Amino acid sequence: MQEKLKKGLGLLDVFCIASGAMISSGLFILPGLASAKVGPALFLSYILASFIALPTVFSMAELVTAMPRAGGDYFYISRSMGSIAGVIGGLSSWFSLSLKAAFALVGMAAYVRLVVSFPIEAVAFALCIIFIILNIIGIKEAARTQVILVSGLFVALIFYIFAGFPKINIASYTPFAPFGTASVFATAGFVFISYAGLTKIASIAEEIKNPTRTIPIGMILALVLVGIIYALVVFITTGLLAQDKLQASLTPISDAAGVSAGAWGIIIMALAAILAFITTANAGIISASRYPLAMARDKLLPRFFERINSRFATPHYAILFTGAFMLAAVSLLKLELLVKLASELLLILYIFTNLAVIIMRESKLQNYQPKFYSPLYPVMQILGILGCGILLAKMGRFILLLSGLFITSGLVWYFAYTGARRIKEFGLIHVIERLVNKELTSGALSKELKTIIRERDEIVEDRFDHLIKEGVVLDLEGSLSGEEFFQQASSFLAGKLGMEPEVLLNLFIQREQESPTIIRPGLAIPHVIIEGKHKFAILLARAKQGIFFSGVQQPVKTVFMLVGTRDERNFHLRALAAIAQVAQDKDFDRHWLSSRNTDELKDIILLAERKRFGGK
Repeated sequence: MQEKLKKGLGLLDVFCIASGAMISSGLFILPGLASAKVGPALFLSYILASFIALPTVFSMAELVTAMPRAGGDYFYISRSMGSIAGVIGGLSSWFSLSLKAAFALVGMAAYVRLVVSFPIEAVAFALCIIFIILNIIGIKEAARTQVILVSGLFVALIFYIFAGFPKINIASYTPFAPFGTASVFATAGFVFISYAGLTKIASIAEEIKNPTRTIPIGMILALVLVGIIYALVVFITTGLLAQDKLQASLTPISDAAGVSAGAWGIIIMALAAILAFITTANAGIISASRYPLAMARDKLLPRFFERINSRFATPHYAILFTGAFMLAAVSLLKLELLVKLASELLLILYIFTNLAVIIMRESKLQNYQPKFYSPLYPVMQILGILGCGILLAKMGRFILLLSGLFITSGLVWYFAYTGARRIKEFGLIHVIERLVNKELTSGALSKELKTIIRERDEIVEDRFDHLIKEGVVLDLEGSLSGEEFFQQASSFLAGKLGMEPEVLLNLFIQREQESPTIIRPGLAIPHVIIEGKHKFAILLARAKQGIFFSGVQQPVKTVFMLVGTRDERNFHLRALAAIAQVAQDKDFDRHWLSSRNTDELKDIILLAERKRFGGK
């Protein structure tokens, strides 16, 4: 049985984890490195990067509300494109997030030196170990720490903006784009890692309360607010420092704060930078560690990664492994190489995420039911893919080669380790199935999505649900009259109720003559009372060509038949109310007529949003 993670995070936690994962080296170190590539137009590169991230935020919000599972984009990529893409995506997500967190620890060195004289590598190691322990103890404790740290960070950045804006030097913005317009796009790719943590909040979806609402709101708020702060801080920094000084600085924000607020400004922003690096390292371990967990659940990594600590309800082995990799990265990798490789992998993942939405939508899987739908589909996703593709092309051959080697290593791992342990059904197969009009799937993915919806919506089956599961479903071919339909339906129901089919048929015909049971165009609910006690049965029927009831011109394509004894009158009324709630959904008729089999017809009822009374 799959071990469960504990739900304990709310909207503030989500916002602070996403924001903290973004605001660090991308703001406190990169402006100096990036300014050398683009000049004063740098703030436009940050704005452009945020716009390129927007389609992926919408895509991720849709995917996470449909499938709130640990592993985030790994889970969506594997369920849309299969195990090979999942391995590449999962390892890339884990690698890029871990690298960004390591980048934060490396980048912290320059700012710590502004405050104290201490062996920085020892500080980085100590902090990493502290966060490993904190994350093992519990995600709620790690998230509370994140909220405190991010709150302090935002206060410091607001101070910087208000103190610096009146003192900017307009002359610092000329020449505005000395390396040409193309450099703005190329630099947007370089600074794109600044937004790396934004969508990774999806990787801890299983541990978030009400994830279908909390995650989309948290991600969008984080992108908007952090994007504005990035643009303002970079714009002000460019106006406070001469270009040669800015481009040579690894502490550009503190240096600029020294111009606007003196020595205290340097110290305040150095402390803010340290807070930012700490929040990124903490958020990196929180989110990155869930990728080995999710991949181990699918048997694509060793099974011990999926183990949940019995005391703290956290994936302790996955956390330890992620922390160990970060410590190795701190010791071995150079700063700029960390940025470029992590940004490259992030862009590839964003392309995969946008493609995953297109595949899942076009698969027409009935149980793919997001609570949030990306606007402007598929234009938004195509723009996201093209935007990331353009930035990839601008990253340079060496980084593309490194990414190719990384992907090749992922493929070698897949074929060497997983063997036959692979996800055999995914969204792309359903798309192909539709195109070739040939049955290629077994329904495994639909069943998995059904389980996810039940857990997501916390559905507790009531007696009506159990009757639907056990009931008869007629999927009728051709058109037929009302009497012909009642004959077929009565023969099925009579056996379940222990009575003669003719008796039941006469009751239905008599009921229809007394009062038509068509409650709206295309939908009928024939219901009758029978003799006896403690008997109740439900039959569902779909007739694509229509059932033609006497005196009604428009054919009926959906029928709910209810039969019960008098002592079941209260439940009879509850069943009618449940049907009314299900059938009033604006997409009910479309889903009902497009369902591929009787199991999918039942799922429409079993997964519907309605009031449930609990029990059997």
